[in-house]
Amino acid sequence: MDRCLFYTAGNTPSLRYCVHYLSEWGIPFSPIPTESITHLLLPVPSLDDDRHIKGDGLWPEVLGNLPKSITVFGGKLPPVEGYTVHDLIEDTDFAAENAYITAHCALRLVMERLPATLRGQKILVIGWGRIGKCLADLLRRMEAQVTVIARRPSEQALALALGYDTASLDQTDGYRVILNTVPAMVLPDPPGDALKIDLASCPGIGGADVLWARGLPGKFAPESAGKLIARTVMRLLKEEEK
Repeated sequence: MDRCLFYTAGNTPSLRYCVHYLSEWGIPFSPIPTESITHLLLPVPSLDDDRHIKGDGLWPEVLGNLPKSITVFGGKLPPVEGYTVHDLIEDTDFAAENAYITAHCALRLVMERLPATLRGQKILVIGWGRIGKCLADLLRRMEAQVTVIARRPSEQALALALGYDTASLDQTDGYRVILNTVPAMVLPDPPGDALKIDLASCPGIGGADVLWARGLPGKFAPESAGKLIARTVMRLLKEEEK
């Protein structure tokens, strides 16, 4: 890490926090692209579409101004031939911590829109991946009545073994809140009286009254998201040195 020099492209609150933490931890940054740059740091996720970096710049132009030998840190990047790329969203440790932050942000959304505390509320969590597990755990700590729908029988059995109620997709009536984490249309005709929040990357709940909540860590907890990116970058840099 002694000989690295970072350049950052993009402009999001979480990226600014990330740069702040990395700078505090001794990582040098250049304000301009030069031949001395060793690492490019992008937002996570990095692009608004296939070409535009979030908040600033065209992806091909940014790469074109930097040495071919650089290592790129970002998220959901398209294939980049000839470069060393760390896609943080595919990093197991990053994904686990990001799921926890996402779950906290989702509960903030729920509490903003629900005119009651979570204690005793019947809440349905669809999906038993990282975010689903974190959501169920946090909701139970807040004394909500949590029911889980998992797509695989083994996941449903695990949720039941951990003390959660379980249900199937034809049993979605009677809940105050429905939270979906499955990136596929699993509930095209949900009950109309529930608060419905879809956290998946692709819509999983139908209807016009669904709140599709993507990118929550960057919107509601940019400092936590930025610090997570910074910690992950530091870990990967240390792995590079080995």
